[in-house]
Amino acid sequence: MDSQMTVNVYAGAYIFMLAAFAGWVIIGNVPAILHTPLMSGSNFVHGIVVVGGLFVLLNATNVLEQSIGFVAVLLGAGNAAGGYAVTVRMLEMFKSTDEAKPHHTRRRHAIRHAKKA
Repeated sequence: MDSQMTVNVYAGAYIFMLAAFAGWVIIGNVPAILHTPLMSGSNFVHGIVVVGGLFVLLNATNVLEQSIGFVAVLLGAGNAAGGYAVTVRMLEMFKSTDEAKPHHTRRRHAIRHAKKA
């Protein structure tokens, strides 16, 4: 039983390192223009982290599992919210100056120009 647990730990560590290296290589080769859609995709992954953390939290049987679940939910929710905020800011950079202004500012600007004519 103890050797099976050791094999599982090594397999988990190997998969984690392989995933980290693959992610580093893939993200490093993404052009700058594609980082916004990539951020939106990573927000989806953080949503999965929140669901997994909730699952751990709801099925926790001791204080350690409860604290791990709580931290997972807290960090996953923070990453998801921050990722969406960053995505919105990045998408604002691609809008023209007239589109980036709030609706009430454009209307006031149009009324001001209509009075001059």
